[in-house]
Amino acid sequence: MAAATGHLMKVSATTVRYIKLGAGGRWENSLDRAELHFGYGSVSHELAVDGNRAKIIAHLIALGRSPQAAGRDAQEVADFYELDERCLWITIARDHLWWTFAEREVTWVKPEPTRAGERFRKAIAGWRNTDINGTPLKINSLSTKLTKVASYRRTICAVKAQDYLLRRINGIEEPIVAKASQARTALLEVTIEALQLLHWADFETLVDIIFARSGWNRVSVLGGTKKLVDLELEHAVINERAAVQVKSAASQKTLDAYIRRMDATEQFDRFFFICHSPKGALSAPDDRSDIHVWTGRELGSTIMRLGLHDWVMERLT
Repeated sequence: MAAATGHLMKVSATTVRYIKLGAGGRWENSLDRAELHFGYGSVSHELAVDGNRAKIIAHLIALGRSPQAAGRDAQEVADFYELDERCLWITIARDHLWWTFAEREVTWVKPEPTRAGERFRKAIAGWRNTDINGTPLKINSLSTKLTKVASYRRTICAVKAQDYLLRRINGIEEPIVAKASQARTALLEVTIEALQLLHWADFETLVDIIFARSGWNRVSVLGGTKKLVDLELEHAVINERAAVQVKSAASQKTLDAYIRRMDATEQFDRFFFICHSPKGALSAPDDRSDIHVWTGRELGSTIMRLGLHDWVMERLT
């Protein structure tokens, strides 16, 4: 059983196998039917149940398969028939990774035309394409070390990234990701604290840089003694004008007053109110998506996304 240090696996497995849903995914409906389908109709159900690999290989060679190919075929047949309910089966379809455990019994269906493949096993509790917390296991959110298994040309194969797979199914964060998240949180707290130490002129310059890197162009002189706003911006792509007010400290009363003044001008499509040390919580009216209030945490996150942490620190050295 694979395990992650410090975490209890709710879903565990002694063995993991990937199974392809037919050539070109033509057996995808088996996901909806809670079944695992398998072909190899040239190997009868009786021969497969008997489990004598030497006989299976000899039978396939007699049908024209090479000894090497016959050996691989026999291995896949054995996996499908012999792996028990503790084997975790996965497949990739519909832009997701799917997983299940299967009942031991194999049902032979050839040549029933309504079913895919020649035999199947029932999926215990059906196929799932989410982790145990309900988060979708989208292919574009998974490591290639796991999803590369979809390029396997045959039908059944072992999964090398078993530990990673089980962590994802169990909703356990990758150790290195958790470590990075902790480091980022610590850096964010330092950045928020550093903002409060900036000179007001440096803070205004920082805000100007943030908007410039976000595609907004300044159409007014930065700061100064203007009574209305510190920055007037325009964005050519979305064809909008915005006003920005920068404050080292402000209360909700101050914010509300600026909103009234901005509404009275009828000159701007958006209004940004930016304050690194608010006096209490600041918030825009719930029905005003055109008003954006950025305080310490929002500012810190934006600074880190734009790679401006070093710029802030340089102003304090």
